Amino acid sequence: MEFSHILNYKNFRLTTLLAVFLLFSSINSFAETPLTVAPHSETAAHNETAPTAEEKFDPTVTILEHISDTHSWHLFGHTSIALPVILFTPNGLDIFLSSKLVNEHHQAVAYNSGKNTYLNEEEHIKILAADGEIDEEASAHLYDFSITKNVAAMFIAVIMILLVFTKVASAYKTRYGKAPKGLQSFAEPFIIFVRDDIARPNIGYKYEKFMPLLLTIFFFIWFNNLLGLIPIFPGGANVTGNIAFTLVLSAIVLIIVNLNGNKYYWSHIFKPDVPFWLLPIMWIVEIIGIFSKPFALMIRLFANITAGHIIILSLVSLIFIFKSLAIAPVSVAFVLFMSVLELLVAFLQAFIFTMLTALFIGTAVEEHHH
Repeated sequence: MEFSHILNYKNFRLTTLLAVFLLFSSINSFAETPLTVAPHSETAAHNETAPTAEEKFDPTVTILEHISDTHSWHLFGHTSIALPVILFTPNGLDIFLSSKLVNEHHQAVAYNSGKNTYLNEEEHIKILAADGEIDEEASAHLYDFSITKNVAAMFIAVIMILLVFTKVASAYKTRYGKAPKGLQSFAEPFIIFVRDDIARPNIGYKYEKFMPLLLTIFFFIWFNNLLGLIPIFPGGANVTGNIAFTLVLSAIVLIIVNLNGNKYYWSHIFKPDVPFWLLPIMWIVEIIGIFSKPFALMIRLFANITAGHIIILSLVSLIFIFKSLAIAPVSVAFVLFMSVLELLVAFLQAFIFTMLTALFIGTAVEEHHH
């Protein structure tokens, strides 16, 4: 099969955009370090001006802040990029920047859009009633489709993938029969790897149909993993360590696998070769198996990426916990080692997710052998 067919960029782009649309429509903000609500009372205002003792460094707060999703993208110091807040409420659609929900001291403040009054409470936007209290009923009917940090990071990864592979696909058309060069020479070994070591062994002769999907999954996860290891913009987002991301990606795999299941696949589930009296038990076991496989995909990717981020941040936190320069070289050395290890994990997790996806597809399309 020619690479120009494998990298049919229209199919590749369509599959990528479909996956990102589903991810974007499902991901909402997860709990992060609570923002300090701006005080309103005279007592609180007096306390603001009073000298306070030095606060003890809390590594838990710092770590959760870095691995959680937010409505803004922190750059450095007190500088952040305000991201769009998109809300569907009982009073209609509201769109505004997240900077409206904080003041110059980075404290959460109420914002009146003209339709509703909002407060960002622990990265969950709530609607306030006229008395200033949270309106639980209205907030329950608030649907948050905001472009959060993780969503923005996914868009960046998608743009990078489209630029790279549109150029690579074009190179295969214009340089047919010639040795690869540039981005083409970078991408070809990975394309061959996905084709020969993932798709063919696990799916069989029908593998060509699923190559666009497998390439999309592999590079989408890998690019997001690598971007998450970069500590500065446009990196630093914990996209693949977000349970919502892995949930929707696994749901896509679940749908693809079962939509392509042949009669032998469904016969094995609903008409297994067991005694009649065992059928009810086997039905339960097989149906649980349908959902447990993508569930394992979801947990594996989420847990491994999140664990890597937590370990690196914990090692950095040791410097501030002990407040000693003596611990700094040791901490930095371990952080460097873990960062290099995370480069391997970034590739390995993309490979494992793609391989298991191909394996599940292969079991669904496999022909019956007597």
